[in-house]
Amino acid sequence: MPMNSPRRSALSDQVIAELRQQITSGEWPVGSRIPTEPELVEQLGVARNTVREAVRALAHNGLLDIRQGSGTYVVATSELAGVMQRRFTGADPGHIAELRATLESSAARLAARRRTEKDLKQLDALLVRREEAWEAGDPEAFVEADATLHLAVVAASHNDVLTALYADLGHVLRDWLRGDIGAVLRPENHMDHARLVDAIRDGDAETAAREAERYPFCGGRPRG
Repeated sequence: MPMNSPRRSALSDQVIAELRQQITSGEWPVGSRIPTEPELVEQLGVARNTVREAVRALAHNGLLDIRQGSGTYVVATSELAGVMQRRFTGADPGHIAELRATLESSAARLAARRRTEKDLKQLDALLVRREEAWEAGDPEAFVEADATLHLAVVAASHNDVLTALYADLGHVLRDWLRGDIGAVLRPENHMDHARLVDAIRDGDAETAAREAERYPFCGGRPRG
């Protein structure tokens, strides 16, 4: 449905909010190309200049990447995620591993104390999905499955601030994992996460924290 059009500035803000909602809701996932400018003009019922202004604003904030001759792509799900991705691109992989271990060990300790039955069911399902991705030999599917499992562990802490921070770092952590496992899944890079999930289920906070902390450093180097 066409948007209401009271003032130019208000309309521009309204279009920005609408496009941001498409991104944050997952309607336009990270890596996807958004509709073309003419398509957005038709969908939103606004002028081309208004659409262009909104797209540029979201690109400036780090959510979109305008690629001449190719289109405009989603590169982050929030302004903070975009900032994180730009800030830590090229960071020392060991430092990223240390950050991941610090956040996840704290979250796992809390998850062991606060997890619900719903959390446990989700963790079990995601653990199976992660193993299936590994067995299929698909590196990108494994990266996504592993990252989703780790995010679910953090979410089971029921600390909204910690979960939001970890989610905003998600693209940085995925890039780190891609670089670590490489283009081929090798047996020496596989780590069983069942002990972590079991410790959370058993309410064993210290074991859960220890398991989460050791994953990035198994074998003396960062590992997913």
